[in-house]
Amino acid sequence: MNIEARILSSMEKVFPMQAPSALAVPMTCLQGENYAFQVAIRPDSTFTRGISISVSVESDLDVTLTQVGYVPARLLYVTNQDKRYLTDQPGLFPDPLFPGEKFTVIMGQWNSFMVEVRPQNAAPGSYPVKVTFSARHPLEPEKNYSKTVCACVEVIGAQLPKQELRYTSWFHGDCLADYYHVPVFSEEHWKAMESQIRTAAEYGQNMILTPVFTPPLDTEIGGERTTIQLVDVTLKDGSYSFNFDKLTRFIEMAKNCGIEYFEISHLFTQWGGKCCPKVMANVDGEYKKIFGWEQEALSEEYKAFLSAFLPELIAYLNKAGLQKNVYFHLTDEPHGDHLPQYLALKEFVAPMVEPYPIMDAMSDYSYFEQGVCNVPVVATSALEPFLTGKRPEEFWVYYCIGQGNNNLSNRFMAMPGYRTRILGVQLYLENVAGFLQWGLNFYNSVQSLHHIDPYTVTDGEGYFPSGDPFVLYPGKDETTITSQRLVIFGEALQDLRALKKLESLTSREHVVELIQEGAEEPVTFTSYPTGEGYILNLRDKVNREIAKLS
Repeated sequence: MNIEARILSSMEKVFPMQAPSALAVPMTCLQGENYAFQVAIRPDSTFTRGISISVSVESDLDVTLTQVGYVPARLLYVTNQDKRYLTDQPGLFPDPLFPGEKFTVIMGQWNSFMVEVRPQNAAPGSYPVKVTFSARHPLEPEKNYSKTVCACVEVIGAQLPKQELRYTSWFHGDCLADYYHVPVFSEEHWKAMESQIRTAAEYGQNMILTPVFTPPLDTEIGGERTTIQLVDVTLKDGSYSFNFDKLTRFIEMAKNCGIEYFEISHLFTQWGGKCCPKVMANVDGEYKKIFGWEQEALSEEYKAFLSAFLPELIAYLNKAGLQKNVYFHLTDEPHGDHLPQYLALKEFVAPMVEPYPIMDAMSDYSYFEQGVCNVPVVATSALEPFLTGKRPEEFWVYYCIGQGNNNLSNRFMAMPGYRTRILGVQLYLENVAGFLQWGLNFYNSVQSLHHIDPYTVTDGEGYFPSGDPFVLYPGKDETTITSQRLVIFGEALQDLRALKKLESLTSREHVVELIQEGAEEPVTFTSYPTGEGYILNLRDKVNREIAKLS
């Protein structure tokens, strides 16, 4: 039995019956970076079956190794497909990254392993990373087979700067309680939430959706998601009182995980803000729902509730020293004839939350021209008028289900890795201040009709492009399984930080010129070179210039 092996970039998506392309660019990274590459192996044998293989890693750097697993992807895109997809055929796609020391691989097929190197404060220099695979042939158990692959990672003597971009991928804590079948806010639930928030932060997320009340997102009209409410509400003798103990625990936990910013969950329902979110309260000793789809957003009862709640929440946030770290949401993605309702919501809420900013996904340029929202978050498919005309002072963009054509970057499973990673360069070129994506860990069907298993359903049951609802998987015992797409997205954010580092040593003009060097046309959100070589070569050039100047 012969074990064939190749070193690949982190962006290569390895399919069992397709020989992957070997990495052709030197491995360089900055201190404080999470540098990733893959080792793909193919045990060659005429006898095809699964075998157990042991893997060991030797290096003076902090290194972790995971096996790239496969999940089904049925719906690959929902808009007109462009040419930058891996395939238009459903199938098994590489994504979850499983930890361990012994793994099952299939003989005669390519099997990939992700190697992540973290040179936090390592001295500059070249570091070998040796990965050894050991196995026994199932028909010849007396024989041992092994293959050692040696990669060399060069650490540049310069620290990757802190991330300035504010980035959130919406955290759905209720989905974790549902998946593990544990009570919301039980100790098991807190453990699962902390694990996923910490992992998200390790890959660049620094803002978290904070469910003061159950977020009214992706829920069927009249339906309900599992209650996850950080603020305890009491209604007694017609007066409201509030307890923020759970909110305090959530904020402190998130901060300890590396989160800096908090976005208060939406105060009104999605797509128009017509109704109230679900609010539970202890009413004269009985715990029950006091608001939901049944009440209009600007009903006198809900206005009275918000008039009692919001001033106390603001006082709490001020006392916690979060004046520059909190954003509020009204309703998600208002458009078309929703403007009068949104303005009415804003007119009522804004005076009570000032000076805290209101941030909502809002892509209609006419809305922005009219000053509808402090921080509109614009879909990458609707950016043109914002890029050519006046833009928000704090410029945020987002992508989700609809940004899958016209070469737009996204993190769908069927997209090549370079299409996900190019986002960092694009955010740099347009001086974007914030980025939002809706699905960190959404494990429900479309409209939250019921719960799903993310290992078997990756498209919300035929509604979202596979991978759109989540980049994290729930692991055993409330641990977290990362994904190849999250690693690649994290590298995009690191690219942005490296470009900022070089700019601080040279000039923005120089960095922009460097970005354009390897491109036939100006790099934009819809135009950029095909293939991973462009990004890898760009990062290598940026790293080496930083090395010279540092």
